[in-house]
Amino acid sequence: MNQNNAMHPSNAVPSEVRPLHGLRVVDFGQFIAAPGAGQNLADLGADVIKVEPPAGDQARRIGTFGMAMVRANNRSKRSLAIDLRAPGGSGIVAELIASADVVLHNFRPGVVERLHLDAATLTDRHPGLIYGFVTGFGSLGPSARRAGLDIAAQAEFAVMDLTGEAGGAPQRVGFAVADVLAAQALTSGVLAALLARSASGRGRVVETSLMEAVVHAQSSQWTEYGMTGTAPRRRGHGQALAAPAADLIRTRDGGAVVVSAYTQEKFAALCRLIGRPGLVSDVRFATNSARVAHRAELLDILHATLGRLDRNEALARMSSAGIVCGAVRGFDEITEDPDLLASGLIAACAPADGDEAAGGSYSAPTTPFSLDGRRPSTSSPAPETGAHTRQILAELGRDEAEIRDLIGRGVVAGPYPETTVSAPASPVHTPIPMKESA
Repeated sequence: MNQNNAMHPSNAVPSEVRPLHGLRVVDFGQFIAAPGAGQNLADLGADVIKVEPPAGDQARRIGTFGMAMVRANNRSKRSLAIDLRAPGGSGIVAELIASADVVLHNFRPGVVERLHLDAATLTDRHPGLIYGFVTGFGSLGPSARRAGLDIAAQAEFAVMDLTGEAGGAPQRVGFAVADVLAAQALTSGVLAALLARSASGRGRVVETSLMEAVVHAQSSQWTEYGMTGTAPRRRGHGQALAAPAADLIRTRDGGAVVVSAYTQEKFAALCRLIGRPGLVSDVRFATNSARVAHRAELLDILHATLGRLDRNEALARMSSAGIVCGAVRGFDEITEDPDLLASGLIAACAPADGDEAAGGSYSAPTTPFSLDGRRPSTSSPAPETGAHTRQILAELGRDEAEIRDLIGRGVVAGPYPETTVSAPASPVHTPIPMKESA
């Protein structure tokens, strides 16, 4: 556990708001799933060291699309750029892991074994280590060694099949939902393992997969399938077994709102709002099952009434009546949303004065919760590749001559090779227990 967190980039946030203050995470992840978990731990105060090859996380090399991933999922981390296969590289990584509480990765199957970074090897050496990783399809079935990406999980585990218009082509969800869900699942597992370690002193191996994450997220649909024997199908807008529920209404100004009023009380309120209170006793709409059977007729009535209003007027009227509704909006509108602004969720990520190692300024969502009214996350931007290589090597006891030699031989890399970095006055971490060799 970290005894001197002076080098950690999130010191601006008081430690009592950062429950993982003092813990070190070594994050080998690339793209979103594992880095996203590392981001969550960094937001909670951990010192997260992003270990990436000298050329950087692969996402850094695919334009704006990839750099957005990097910037969103690597705030407040430190970057060590190192060639894991170069002579001396594995030794440095071994020292770093010996100082860590958590290791994260989403390496392709087989890679960790070749690098001697597999769970069996590291947890045997370090009994207190939390070892967390993400795969595409789990490690037990026939696809265990198959590479997995977000779109494959969306396609193969019903997400695309459920998304899109009825009778139309299947569609992907508009963001990397499998990756994001896997990051959250891995975070939950790591936090549970840390809690268990606080009592037992023993680490855990935490595993999740894109498959498990998206299937778990569809728990209601799986349960519905088990109850009815009928596989859920994509239907565009609207819930299959409730009405009106998530139904889309086009408004006079070209906008759209969604409305859910499927309980008897809410449906009655909606009928009063549109001036049609008699619909409550109409046999076509008197019960939820009847409304599901006559959804098309019900939607015709709602379009003929609510559709005469502008979007914001329809939203205001339904909201005042206590009806669940929402305006369909894009990023350009929600940027200035007063509720979003009041929440403080979107933070400006800017380097501290004089911090040349940090990346450029930008805005990004931070921790989606608060602790005692304060968000534990910080606003340090994602680092450039290898921005903290020299600093981390100094913490591991390398002097300036050794660091220059490692850079010269291409074992490590960093954007500021002429900067002199001194080791901290006292050790940053007390290593977790290492098992004695036989």
